[in-house]
Amino acid sequence: MSELLRRVAAAADLCLKPHRHAAVLRSGSPDLISLESEAGQAGEECTLRLLCRRADGERAEQHDIELEIYRSGGDLHLMLSWPEQPDQPLLWQGNHPVWMDGDSGQRCERPATGAGLEALARRLRALLSPDR
Repeated sequence: MSELLRRVAAAADLCLKPHRHAAVLRSGSPDLISLESEAGQAGEECTLRLLCRRADGERAEQHDIELEIYRSGGDLHLMLSWPEQPDQPLLWQGNHPVWMDGDSGQRCERPATGAGLEALARRLRALLSPDR
């Protein structure tokens, strides 16, 4: 499990520069996000928190990311949000990205800071879906 969390944090570091990240399990089954292909059907959902630090090591809570991972059928879906920035939209990533208003659930435009989050979502789907 710790290897997987390290790889998720490394993906966030790459996509969301210059910040550095640590990934921690918040809830759910870690079996859902196992790197082993046969473990993918074990859990229903899992939530990680990506804790953010600036390049100088200072905590930057406003840039923390909540990552919800769940499977529907054989497909992996991700929901990413900035919990300390409730005015920002959520990113749902399945086969393609969909930005949604957190209050209404309606589709909306990608925010100016959204490109890095989309890149992270694509990278995580590739990391967590070894059969792809």
